Amino acid sequence: MKTLITGITGMIGLHFARAAQEAGWETFGIARNSASSRLAAIEDSSVIRCDMMDYQALDDVFRSIKPDVVIHLAAQAFNGTSWKMEWSTHQANYLGTVNVLRCCRMIVPDAKILIACSSAEYGDVKPEDCPLQEDRPLRPISPYGVTKVATEALGFQHFHNYQMQVYLPRLFIHVGTGHPPATAIQNFARQLALISKGRLAPEVRVGNLNTARDFIDVRDGVAGMTHLLAKGPVGQPVNVCTGEAVSIHEVLHTLIEISGQKVTIIPDPKLTRPSDEPLLLGDNSRLKSLGWRRQYSMRQTLEAVYADWRARI
Repeated sequence: MKTLITGITGMIGLHFARAAQEAGWETFGIARNSASSRLAAIEDSSVIRCDMMDYQALDDVFRSIKPDVVIHLAAQAFNGTSWKMEWSTHQANYLGTVNVLRCCRMIVPDAKILIACSSAEYGDVKPEDCPLQEDRPLRPISPYGVTKVATEALGFQHFHNYQMQVYLPRLFIHVGTGHPPATAIQNFARQLALISKGRLAPEVRVGNLNTARDFIDVRDGVAGMTHLLAKGPVGQPVNVCTGEAVSIHEVLHTLIEISGQKVTIIPDPKLTRPSDEPLLLGDNSRLKSLGWRRQYSMRQTLEAVYADWRARI
């Protein structure tokens, strides 16, 4: 079986590539020329440099590979970045998905297509609304969240109108190795790793610590998505999450404990966002009904992330 992964050089893409290879799938990937990653980690994969916005180039890739499974992960994937790069976020996430789905419809209409959607689609929720079920109204409050609602709508439209096999996982915050310091966890871990090596003063700069999130280990998330491809409903959103929320404050102090460092915590206004949901917690009943079970605890995930940053610095 041939699998094509867009955004293969991202954290989820790297882990999905490993899982696909372990399953015996012939794995191909798409990445921008500017994308950087530990490509050596994708052993025996064919990584093709292609911009998702260039439809003709993408068309050529699809015609060359003719994949049986398409995993669409390529995106501007960060809430915080979307406030600073709103236009490019809309272009990459919406128009990039338009191009992928058109290539699938024109070239491989019978392929299984998994489109990475997001918990950011839920948006304006109150703690009493949680855990969030897939059928609740979507009210995104960040540019990124808006693009992901549009992305999911494109997937449903192609399922409904063209009877394509489109799977719609709503990914809660995935945490793991090989990720840039663009999220709170990765930023904390990187700072602590630098402090441990004497390259940074023993101070950790932080944003809002009063929010709580449903974090999921990327390895568990990829397992959830493979379960969805094997057994899941087509054209129906499925939360990929743990069903448990952890506060950013707790995450920070667990990482400090893991690092063994004595540090001062310094609030930094530059790390805050115009809006931030106080709690984002998902209901994972649909995912668990497919046979998925969590394998990694939050502490195991944070230990892996901290060790990864120590190795990368």
